[in-house]
Amino acid sequence: MQKKLTITVDEEVYAGLHKVIGQRKISRFVQELVRPYVVRPDYESAYAEMAKDRKRENEALEWAEINIKDMEHEAM
Repeated sequence: MQKKLTITVDEEVYAGLHKVIGQRKISRFVQELVRPYVVRPDYESAYAEMAKDRKRENEALEWAEINIKDMEHEAM
């Protein structure tokens, strides 16, 4: 669901947005710019969901073991 937001910006910024971003693209631009600062992903749930995938978990474990062995060789 989308919500309408009214903001106030300097005339120069307004003109620049229209010129550089485009009149019908400003909302998307602002949303994509702001999102990382205000919407935090739920990493805990995402990791729990990934852990349910046994094939993926086994591949990750295999990869980690191979890399640990490689690091042991470099240390010698």
